[in-house]
Amino acid sequence: MPFDHNDHYHRLLLRKLPPHGRTALDIGCGTGRFARLLAARGYEVDALDPAPDVIAAARAAGGGPRFRTADVTEEDLPEGRYDVITCLASLHHMPFGTVTRLCAALAPGGALLVLGCYAGTTWWDLAAAPANAVARVAVYAGERLRGAHEPPLAPPVRQPDMTLPRIRAEAARLLPGSGVRQLLFWRYLLTYQRDGSQQDGAQRGWASADSNRQRCTARVTRSGGGSGSSGRSAS
Repeated sequence: MPFDHNDHYHRLLLRKLPPHGRTALDIGCGTGRFARLLAARGYEVDALDPAPDVIAAARAAGGGPRFRTADVTEEDLPEGRYDVITCLASLHHMPFGTVTRLCAALAPGGALLVLGCYAGTTWWDLAAAPANAVARVAVYAGERLRGAHEPPLAPPVRQPDMTLPRIRAEAARLLPGSGVRQLLFWRYLLTYQRDGSQQDGAQRGWASADSNRQRCTARVTRSGGGSGSSGRSAS
């Protein structure tokens, strides 16, 4: 399969998982590659995607997660349930304010990890272009040597329309205490930890979130900014 920008960051996301987490929600799970990694680490995983054919492929591959066709912007998420919620290259398919719904579904001390895509070009993106080309050539050459190349099922694609500065501003407004880190390959990592009575938000390099469940829930009704109108699977 071709070089996948999102798969490239799987190890980074796995290093950010809470040390004692048990329940996980993967939004825009696609064919379930990251959801299966979570399940392999002992998580009880709910994996959602609005594309029925993609979910069918994920179920066929198996691996432990509970795969379900669902649009997170319309789904009634259980409050305070998940120790970690992940969202890989799918937030730009829905209003950015959806993060407040995810916040409310986090258990105390739970972590939200968003591997997102942003619009526009920065000097960092220019540096990524040669690395991107080298990675694609290396993956292609490896597949030719193995004599196998099977194109993966392609989920729906949508171009992001929020720039990185706007994403940072919205994250700071909706999720106080969150952090946004720019990555190579036109990606960013948003990390947020919900305040918990038994966990220190300074752990794992995250700033502690000062909003409790009631504040998260209140933001759901006030937020509406962002991009798109439907929660689609990863591009």
